[in-house]
Amino acid sequence: MTLLRGVNGCPWDKAQTHKTLLPFLIEEAYEVLETIENKKYSHLKEELGDLLLQIFFHAQIAKEKKLFDIDDVLRELIEKIKRRHPHIFDKKHKKLKTPAEVRKTWEEIKLEEKKNSPQKRISLLDGIPKYLPALLYAERLQARASEVGFDWEKIEDVIDKMKEEEVELLESFRKNNKKEIKEEVGDLFFALVNVCRFTKINAEEALRAANKKFEYRFKKIEDAARKKKISLKTMTLDEMEEVWNKAKKKGQAVAAGLQPALSGSRGALARAKW
Repeated sequence: MTLLRGVNGCPWDKAQTHKTLLPFLIEEAYEVLETIENKKYSHLKEELGDLLLQIFFHAQIAKEKKLFDIDDVLRELIEKIKRRHPHIFDKKHKKLKTPAEVRKTWEEIKLEEKKNSPQKRISLLDGIPKYLPALLYAERLQARASEVGFDWEKIEDVIDKMKEEEVELLESFRKNNKKEIKEEVGDLFFALVNVCRFTKINAEEALRAANKKFEYRFKKIEDAARKKKISLKTMTLDEMEEVWNKAKKKGQAVAAGLQPALSGSRGALARAKW
């Protein structure tokens, strides 16, 4: 990386900044995620290398600015790992037996660390990255609040809250209040994330699985249209439903789901509940 950004280095690499590299950092992280989710472990080594390259890239830029280098990054990481795992590195610390105990201790240590730092935390919710995907951010907010007992007692209560939000959303549709509709949709999403958290399902993974399932089945409809040499716009809903059900029965979709109700207008498929 030093050579690439040096005097006789690559023009593209030399032109990059922390900011211009941000999209690549996010993209490489998601490619690692996709590789793991698809169990393509033979490609994982390559994808991890691509992600690691971004870390070296940012560290090199910081070194050129005389801020820190990759060694500083690793040293700070090692020290943090030791601080956050006193049950492993401190013989005087009590042993922790469950992941829940470790998580609780980890958060307590983090909170203590931030008290006298420039990134001082006032709220329990401080420190959650603002640029996380919205579903993951919601999950983190709920988990933090849960640590101090601000949570539902049982899953039935969470389901009831979700149903309550559905009713409020329908009411906002009846009033045709777009601002209210947006707010109620957000509340419903938030309630659904709570359902996922209570059932120990990752909301992002659940939605990605639903996306993948829809994509697979819809592409089968497109394949059928191509074979018949007709346009999707001229396919009937019955024809679409037939192909959709065949794709569902083959069990090749990512996860089992309910068949959409294909009735009424052509947009019924897109509006179907999952």
